[in-house]
Amino acid sequence: MRDFVQSFVVHAPPAAALDAFFDPEALSVWWEVSRSVCVPRAFGSYAVEWEPTAWRDAMLGRLGGTLHGTVVEFTPGRDFFIADLYWHPPDGEPIGPMALDVRATAHGDGTLLRLRQSGYDETSERWARYYDIMSNGWMLALRALKTYLEERWG
Repeated sequence: MRDFVQSFVVHAPPAAALDAFFDPEALSVWWEVSRSVCVPRAFGSYAVEWEPTAWRDAMLGRLGGTLHGTVVEFTPGRDFFIADLYWHPPDGEPIGPMALDVRATAHGDGTLLRLRQSGYDETSERWARYYDIMSNGWMLALRALKTYLEERWG
């Protein structure tokens, strides 16, 4: 199993931090999605779409496309877990299944936010390349999420 794990403190309430993963307007700002259908409850749909990039990776093709899965667990203001998560790039076959686990814990006057995306096929070079690119993408997106939340709550 390969994963990406990141934890950081954001000066916003736990509920606001989690809501930013489901609110279409928030997602368009911090994650730069073009469309989303994200239902914050057990067995809710989770789907986000990005415009295809002009840049093309030698192995994965253009980035962008869609990421979709099923919200298996959702506890308002505390955590959510998405299973059967697949990335469908604009070109080529999907990568998945994966899982996304996000937890928000009160921390002083803010929130400790922990995100973990996991899933891996050790026989696939595409998976390894996906994690190399996706890890950097998550770092940029989470920095943008922190800025987004702190401009509203900090």
